[in-house]
Amino acid sequence: MGGPTATLRPEEEKMFEGQPRGFPFGDFDLEDVMLPEGEDMGIPSDTDEDGQEEEVNAESGFGNVLVVDNLPQVPAEKYEKLTAILTKILSGSGRIREGGLFHPVDEATKMSKGYAFVEYENVEQARATQGALNGYQLDKAHKFAACLYDEFERLAKVPDAYEEPGERVFTPGENLLDWLTDKRGRDQFVLRYGDETEVCWNDAAKQQEESVYKRSFWTEAFVEWSPRGGMLATVHRQGVAVWGGKTFERLQRVGHPNVQNLLFSPCEKYLLTFSEFPDNRGRPHFVAHVWEIRTGKRLRTFDGPHEEYAVGAMARPDRGMRWPAFRWSGGGDAPVLLAHMKANAISVYQAPDMVMLDKRSIKMENVQDWEWSPNAPDATFAAYQAEQGNLPARVVLTKLPSREELRQKNLFSVAGITMTWHPQGDYLAVQVDKWTKTKKSTTTNFELFSLREKDTPIDMLELPNKSEKIQQFAWEPRGSRFALLHGDGSRPTVSIYNMKDNKSSARGVTLLHTMTNKQCTSLHWSPSGRFLLLAGLGGGHNGVVEFWDCEEMTLLSAGEHFMAQEVAWDPTGRYVATIVNAAAAMENGFQIWSFSGQPLYKTAHDRFFQLNWRPRPPSLLSEEKQREITKNLRKYSKRYEEEDEALLAQADTEFLAEREKQLTDWRNWLAAKKAAVEEREAFAREQLGGRFRAHEEFMLQEVEVSVVLDVKEEPANKV
Repeated sequence: MGGPTATLRPEEEKMFEGQPRGFPFGDFDLEDVMLPEGEDMGIPSDTDEDGQEEEVNAESGFGNVLVVDNLPQVPAEKYEKLTAILTKILSGSGRIREGGLFHPVDEATKMSKGYAFVEYENVEQARATQGALNGYQLDKAHKFAACLYDEFERLAKVPDAYEEPGERVFTPGENLLDWLTDKRGRDQFVLRYGDETEVCWNDAAKQQEESVYKRSFWTEAFVEWSPRGGMLATVHRQGVAVWGGKTFERLQRVGHPNVQNLLFSPCEKYLLTFSEFPDNRGRPHFVAHVWEIRTGKRLRTFDGPHEEYAVGAMARPDRGMRWPAFRWSGGGDAPVLLAHMKANAISVYQAPDMVMLDKRSIKMENVQDWEWSPNAPDATFAAYQAEQGNLPARVVLTKLPSREELRQKNLFSVAGITMTWHPQGDYLAVQVDKWTKTKKSTTTNFELFSLREKDTPIDMLELPNKSEKIQQFAWEPRGSRFALLHGDGSRPTVSIYNMKDNKSSARGVTLLHTMTNKQCTSLHWSPSGRFLLLAGLGGGHNGVVEFWDCEEMTLLSAGEHFMAQEVAWDPTGRYVATIVNAAAAMENGFQIWSFSGQPLYKTAHDRFFQLNWRPRPPSLLSEEKQREITKNLRKYSKRYEEEDEALLAQADTEFLAEREKQLTDWRNWLAAKKAAVEEREAFAREQLGGRFRAHEEFMLQEVEVSVVLDVKEEPANKV
């Protein structure tokens, strides 16, 4: 672009202000850089994947106006009362402008017409109210139909005469559980680094990851697997997209501008999306949508200021709402429920209708925290109610939908409560921090509920030093043990307990083992139980890891992943990853270990953000069959060892074959160069005749170079 500079008129100079000097260049032709028709050069388009752009809706200027239909038609004497009720309902999700509610009356009959126009302060408030009020049941006979004024033009285009839609050909989708058919039983994980998102196999036999699917700019924030691993969600400014199948085709997308969090239901049928933003007064405001994934249908919208929802443990210091304030029930064969806590109550909604269970909240005075039981055969939750007046604090277990109280425990002088469910819902641990008589310090004990025992008995555990700080409580998955990380110093103690007696298997808390002076900040059980990883994460601990067998109470191995910040077990408990993310200035990447602590391979990525293992669905085998397989595992181990050896031999063969190919390529290249030189010499000899000297154009020179490697001075010995 070194051609002559175009002479511009003053108005053209203003048009190209800010462009490089001399722009537009004299010899520049726009057609030279235009892409051929139908060619995108691999650049993703902003249009839909089917190539059709979404229709742009031209707003009429009434985007903040909402039309509400199916209102009661009342006479003049009831008009004012109805209008007052409507004002209260319609202002729940936004502020109505002064004089912004128009509730028309039929002049002939003096009856209200059954609809109203509502003008809000901005478009966002109108849209939020439309989502909240569409389908709102005022009474048995009146269910609101809310519509934005700007949608009238679209609705007016709907023909009066019914036109039967054309027959559409059914195209079966990809198998969402395809990765489970891997012959070698490998697991997958998703990586996010730089602008890339990549799904990989964990190929431990070859000690490397194997890429499955990779895409640039796939997400704008984070990615999240569904609870059973069938789908992957990506987050965008416009909403959330859900992907699945062997080629990760898009299954669904839902619109939620500036979405910040999402939560799949355990059955993978429903999705909750959440965002928060300040309203026009600067107060925290939120919007949460519930979607049916298969159809993309929005089932319900929750929105409004945080005050009603940010109570107890759900409140942040900035008056915002902690995530997740909305929680799905634990799954199993129980109904799919979504619940949230508010002042003195817990509200529960049942899918797919998303109507409140029994049309009323569960009243709980001064409730501060609650948790669903995971993987329970029924919907059970634990709730903590703080002390109030002469009433003691209490922890209560409630079963839904019957609302039956399974068990409750009264507590006194409570400073704080932490509830931890067993991964299979077999136990509940309640850490109780109590004030001493002076109210200047606290002591700690544990109330341990056994939910699989008759009448849900409770055991109490106190450490020898009741004032010792508890850093972490961790249940063993698929077992009855738990681990405690406790102590005030930089080298705390790890204690292993069992909820059953070792010899008789009778119920009773038993101390199994104590490990003192451990360089440990967190505990990580294998998802299969038995194996416990002690990790020293964060500054000052250098990523020290220890692998313990809690059946034999032996240290299997110890290692280090410098600067490690996270630990993630794979769903089978065979492998574990230690991670250094982009919060660290260096050493970004991950390392894969075996369950026994053998380091397998390490991968570095600049700006490394995320590693998430792909979850597996529940096993189809019964507990008895799984125990039988575990018992006879040594029978199958020989076959698996032979397969691993064959894979390693194959990897060696592939490596040697690649080396041989490179050597062959080099020899072919050398032969081609020699042939070219001989051809050139033959041509020169033919042209020059007797004057040709093949080697006179070269000069051979020998050069000696001296390099001082080291200088050492020593006193000379006198003779």
